[in-house]
Amino acid sequence: MSEEMEELENENGQDLFEHFKLEVDPGQAAMRIDKFLTEKVANATRNKVQQAIDNGYVQVNNASCKSNYKVKPGDVITVMLLNPPRETEVIPENIPLDILFEDDHLLVVNKPAGMVVHPAYGNWTGTLVNGLVYHFNQLPEMPGNTGRPGLVHRIDKDTSGLLVIAKSEIAMNGLAKQFFDHTIERTYEALVWGEPKDDEGTIDAHVGRSAKDRKVMNTYPEGDQGKHAITHWEVIKRLRYVSLIQCKLETGRTHQIRSHMKHLGHPLFNDHMYGGDKIRKGTQFSKYKAFVQNCFKVLPRQALHAKSIGFVHPVSKEKLFFEAKLPEDMAEVLKKWEDYVNLDG
Repeated sequence: MSEEMEELENENGQDLFEHFKLEVDPGQAAMRIDKFLTEKVANATRNKVQQAIDNGYVQVNNASCKSNYKVKPGDVITVMLLNPPRETEVIPENIPLDILFEDDHLLVVNKPAGMVVHPAYGNWTGTLVNGLVYHFNQLPEMPGNTGRPGLVHRIDKDTSGLLVIAKSEIAMNGLAKQFFDHTIERTYEALVWGEPKDDEGTIDAHVGRSAKDRKVMNTYPEGDQGKHAITHWEVIKRLRYVSLIQCKLETGRTHQIRSHMKHLGHPLFNDHMYGGDKIRKGTQFSKYKAFVQNCFKVLPRQALHAKSIGFVHPVSKEKLFFEAKLPEDMAEVLKKWEDYVNLDG
């Protein structure tokens, strides 16, 4: 749906608001439209779909249809209703997903940087959840998490990497308990400014929203504000001006790694929200400044990747572990720093 809500009229002269607009895939086999929409629209029932069709709220190629109409490749199906869409409504979109694993109960997906995980103010379309509800029917929702089907955790828009998605209620409950018990194994790789004094360490400090800017999370080492947060980190590679580190999360607070690493004095490379989009280490020579700016252009986001996730399958009880290699932008910038340090002697 476009940002400007499209208003239409039904036969009785009432204003209708567009809720869904779907284009049938080229490879779609002939299927009754009521069955097709029941599969494609999150939390829809066959009866509700048939009522909408009977009331003239469903159109195919801008014309009304009947429940027994067989959809064809290229058909544009529009669903209009009397009320404007609610904020919890998710518009299915044919967004390609990079799926590493899938069975009847869950899937593991590798999210690209730049993709928002779920619809929210300013990002109602183009999210991972928009793609999930298109490809998977009737995903479960956690209580109090309406409009976020399948989600048991999330990562930031500009962070790449792995997410586990629940396809069944039993999987959602089992995964949610593992996250609550902190038994999910998650590792991240991050490029940070400078070289930490030690090779490894643990940051045990509360994380909470800044009073000055609600989008920013502050670290409170005294534990007087925010929520308890623990990050275990170790240096993978030292490159004089920057370092590649691995972080293991014991808790999963919003912006935990980004806030904790800033607190440690080593903000993530090009993290504009936590001061990493400025030169924090190195020379003042124009050649060096130009090199850093070029790296910022190659990696126009915080250098953070959710590399691995391990958990016990909620149904089979099998221990599962998945890894995703560094995305191209992070790998390219890492290589640039390696080459720069080697040339610099």
